[in-house]
Amino acid sequence: MRNLDRKLVRDLTRMKGQMIAIVMVIAAGVGTFVMSMCAYASLSDGKQSFYRDFRFADVFASARRCPDSLIPRIREIPGVATVETRLVYNVLLNVPGMTEPATARLISVPDSGETELNNVYISRGRMLEPGNLGEVVVSEMFAEAHGFNPGDSVSVIINGRLRELKMVGNVLTPEYVIQIQGGSMLPDKKRFGIFWINERELEAAFDMSGAFNSVSLKLGHGANVQEVIEQLDQLLEPYGSIGAFDRSQQLSHQYVTDELFQLKTMATIAPIIFLSVAAFLLNIVVSRIISQQREQIAALKAFGYTNYEVGFHYLNLVLVISVTGTIVGTLFGFWMAVNLTEMYQEFYKFPQLAFQVNTAAVLWALLLTTFAAVVGTWLAVRKAIHLPPAEAMRPEPPPSYRPTIVERYLPAGMLPAELRMIIRNIERKPIKSFVSILGIAVAVSVLILGSFSLDSLNYLINFQFRKAQRQDLTVTFVEPATSSVMYEMSGLPGVLESETMRAVAARIRFQHRSRRVGIMGLESEPQLFRLLTEDEQPIRVPQHGIMLNSKLAELLGTRLGDRVTVEILEDKQPVAQVEVTSIVNEFGGINAYMDKLQLHKLLKESQVASGAFLRVDPNYIEDVFQNLESRPGVGSVSIKNATIQSFKETIAENMLTMRSFNILFAAVIAIGVVYNSARISLSEQSRDLATMRVIGFTRTEVSTILLGEITLFTILAIPLGWLIGYGLAALMILGLDTENYRIPLVVSRSTFAFASVVVVLATFFSALVVQRRISKLDLVSVLKTRE
Repeated sequence: MRNLDRKLVRDLTRMKGQMIAIVMVIAAGVGTFVMSMCAYASLSDGKQSFYRDFRFADVFASARRCPDSLIPRIREIPGVATVETRLVYNVLLNVPGMTEPATARLISVPDSGETELNNVYISRGRMLEPGNLGEVVVSEMFAEAHGFNPGDSVSVIINGRLRELKMVGNVLTPEYVIQIQGGSMLPDKKRFGIFWINERELEAAFDMSGAFNSVSLKLGHGANVQEVIEQLDQLLEPYGSIGAFDRSQQLSHQYVTDELFQLKTMATIAPIIFLSVAAFLLNIVVSRIISQQREQIAALKAFGYTNYEVGFHYLNLVLVISVTGTIVGTLFGFWMAVNLTEMYQEFYKFPQLAFQVNTAAVLWALLLTTFAAVVGTWLAVRKAIHLPPAEAMRPEPPPSYRPTIVERYLPAGMLPAELRMIIRNIERKPIKSFVSILGIAVAVSVLILGSFSLDSLNYLINFQFRKAQRQDLTVTFVEPATSSVMYEMSGLPGVLESETMRAVAARIRFQHRSRRVGIMGLESEPQLFRLLTEDEQPIRVPQHGIMLNSKLAELLGTRLGDRVTVEILEDKQPVAQVEVTSIVNEFGGINAYMDKLQLHKLLKESQVASGAFLRVDPNYIEDVFQNLESRPGVGSVSIKNATIQSFKETIAENMLTMRSFNILFAAVIAIGVVYNSARISLSEQSRDLATMRVIGFTRTEVSTILLGEITLFTILAIPLGWLIGYGLAALMILGLDTENYRIPLVVSRSTFAFASVVVVLATFFSALVVQRRISKLDLVSVLKTRE
């Protein structure tokens, strides 16, 4: 081993505490980056292979009833490679052990049991066999939620008739990687399931022989998706089509894509924070080492070592720390990525979602960490390179102390001697003091960033499901119901209040932008399904015009008073120019609303309803469920409390997991910054502190000077950390803003308090460690140090 290498080992051994603290900060940043990128690779690879191997379609469309004779014309559309037609219906389900009804989406399968697109993967049991009627295969998520096994039976109400169906297999499909019922924000694996059934059974049940109501297309390489959609819409328009759409608007695919986007966002923000802190810590540590080793540097140069050999010696010290942090962080990132991938396997259903080592991410982590370490310490290393030997043999000139700004304006003797020393030391090194404060503030901000999500979710649940949506049940009808059906619904025993709504599919255009959305017609002053402003005030549904939620208005680029083109995609497909009269605050989907009477007039129809909102007496809830199940016109029943429970079991659980990691990372930053700052201050002031001990100051009084500086840094850092944390939370909100859901920016007082307490505890722990070193200060050796 070379002499310089031996010196390097000795230096690292003496500063092992500081080295460990910096390594942990680097490891936290690298771990987050590696975790995000490996999880991204795992999820992306699982998605692509599932889509490819099981032929996930590119274009989707649905209609009321299309004749099979239309299929050859669809195949003739330029760019279309494969056409798959089928029947799709939502029906009510009687699940053993559940009082409330569930919804099943029935999808037809040809007699052969094989489909050309959106194939299914058999995870348990078998596929449907030709000629075996009364059999179904069910989505694995729904089967697992209820403990169903192949051979079990379930009761289904198909077109008003109760049928007993035998489940022969559990399956997965790329079309429903995540199962979300239309109009809902989150999956409900207990109350919404996908069932595949023999095509002949559905044809007979719904009188659809020789017809289809859903079509999927696989496009050839280089096909123009928009042109295919336009030509498909022209063919299906006479048959009640509600508009074709491509894969980017398919609900399951959207959720997976949003998750991949959020992983990339996480992989960008976290490393910047942690590596910036690490660069600062390395700078102050290396600067202090070079300052303390001036004589050693002079001796090395006097013995013939070149400037660059000396410079590379100190640079190697930085690289050893950064590479060690990268290795530890990479291993930690792999462990977190494995756990995150397992969590995804519960949330998203793939045949195989294996952990993928992203080699490029590891190499990037090494490169970024090395770059941050070298850039952060280059000025200090450069100082060692250019330090002349003769000058290095002399100690640094003592600092010039003078009364501080605070002392000038306060009466003499008002401040204790210890406090004056603290203030003078901070003013003598303002940049180091400010960066130390900033480092602790970053720890506070990371805690806020990791914890505010629970505040936002609690606010979202309260706003969306308690203040805006005050109904207990949402009932949708198979076909628009007449006034007599609505009257019967309101008269059911246990129904305290009811409101009806009319929903239609539409395309809204403004200038060159357009979106395919659902328009809901509401009563003028709804009490159960209310529309609210940002300050939670109810909005009266205007008699004229259209109301857009904030996300839809943003996507279209519209403001109040603009006129948009509304193209209804059902029945006679009328088109109208309508004024935007209000912007509604919502956190899920892209929705539009109109006065119910105005929508009837636009559709040129009587006062029918697509569904109803019900407020139910809790004592009669089971009776209401039974009444709804017995009605053939009821297509689905959505239970608000079940939606809230699903929300908490999925999103909130994931947020808690990520919060735990953030708390750990923030504690690492706080301890790393506080401990290193304290150790540097102890090293710088060791002679002063020893002198104070010799002339009679107690250990407590001596400790007050050093620990008081740490305490003052923490006190000043906490409010600054609140501001930085709030700003980072706002940036994170932008990364979570998608068409399917938005998270409100809400940070409660308890979150600010929690972040402050954790950082104070981290500071206290660091102070205890430094206090032990002060107690063991060797007075004789320190006082022998040559000035």
